[in-house]
Amino acid sequence: MLLSGIKDKVITLILGGGKGTRLLPLTEKRSKPAVSFGGKYRLIDIPISNALNSGFNQIYILTQYNSYSLNRHISRTYNLNSVQQKQGFVEIIAAEQTISNVRWFEGTADAVRKVLQHIEDYRAEYILILSGDQLYNMDLNEFLDIHISDPPAEITLALNVVPADMVHGLGIVKIDENGWVKDFYEKPSDLEFVDSYKLPDSRYLASMGIYLFRTDVLIELLQDPTLTDFGKEIIPGAIKTHKVKSYIYDGYWEDIGTIKAFYEANLMLTDDFPRFNLYLENTPFLTRPRFLPPLKVNKSNIFKAVISEGCIINDSTIVRSVIGVRQFIDSGTYIENSLLMGADSYGLHDTKYNIPVGIGKDCMIKNAIIDKDSYIGNRVKLINKGSYMEYEDEYVKIVDGIIVVPRRTAIPDGYEI
Repeated sequence: MLLSGIKDKVITLILGGGKGTRLLPLTEKRSKPAVSFGGKYRLIDIPISNALNSGFNQIYILTQYNSYSLNRHISRTYNLNSVQQKQGFVEIIAAEQTISNVRWFEGTADAVRKVLQHIEDYRAEYILILSGDQLYNMDLNEFLDIHISDPPAEITLALNVVPADMVHGLGIVKIDENGWVKDFYEKPSDLEFVDSYKLPDSRYLASMGIYLFRTDVLIELLQDPTLTDFGKEIIPGAIKTHKVKSYIYDGYWEDIGTIKAFYEANLMLTDDFPRFNLYLENTPFLTRPRFLPPLKVNKSNIFKAVISEGCIINDSTIVRSVIGVRQFIDSGTYIENSLLMGADSYGLHDTKYNIPVGIGKDCMIKNAIIDKDSYIGNRVKLINKGSYMEYEDEYVKIVDGIIVVPRRTAIPDGYEI
């Protein structure tokens, strides 16, 4: 089916995330979609790139919490002339108070309800809703094709097959033999409630939080202002009254909801054949061009690492780790199973200890996330000697056994955890 003309009738709304408390301390001063990923990207780059690669180039990002970093990244990155788009836009709609409504966004559905007034002039026939903090590489044309193919749907849900241990945090879906959605259960606390949803291989179909609505249907469903969430309220109710199709996406998909999920998704990039592939030429992931110098390595041992541009690594060992832009690593340091997010500028020094930005000499770092612009002194050991699952002091926070160094933290010489 020819979709080129139809795609001009689609508005894409990307939800910019809530408070992101399960990703603290990474989300202490930024929203979840603004968190760095894969050394040089932000999480928001993934859904935007999926949309642009699929030819959906009328995009709004809905932002609210800790939105400065996200807004700045969007404005600096997505001038569509620079990503070779003939027309279209990537723009921000921030939560706002008005004369008629003084409340901020109160959920995913409420956010969309409150921005519909800003997009009504486009007279879009379809509204595509994406999440701002998920990893996947999907051809959204296939999603649209399913939605409009005969008989057309009023709503289509993107689904992914997941194991039983992931069910509790997702919306679980039951479909019939023709792909029509028959039931939806949001985050079941007990698998017995959804036993009839189980697939023959004992896995389940989960909603990816990616929805395609016929615009008039979405407006109708959002009339009741007490319904604030798609997964909890709008979708389960709509299944009883509207024609809802399913699109089963069989590729890699990860909802970045926790520190552990974020950590594992980043380290997965170092695998020989990662399930989430950054190296697909026809569907590149876009981000802000920084015009940095090349990576510089002086006498180091590097095994299974993803290292970004602008880094300087002196006589160190790096094993299965992701290193962000402008990261400086001094001699004698050993890094394993860790994510270092890099720095925004070279040559900075901490005002308290006068430690330069980056990693000092003779450090040992294992199973850690070091946020941007951190100052790590000499002989620092971040190895979780006590095998803590949860811990916090003035320098680090341990979450699910993973050491997290918050942004712009300075750790003095000789510190050990």
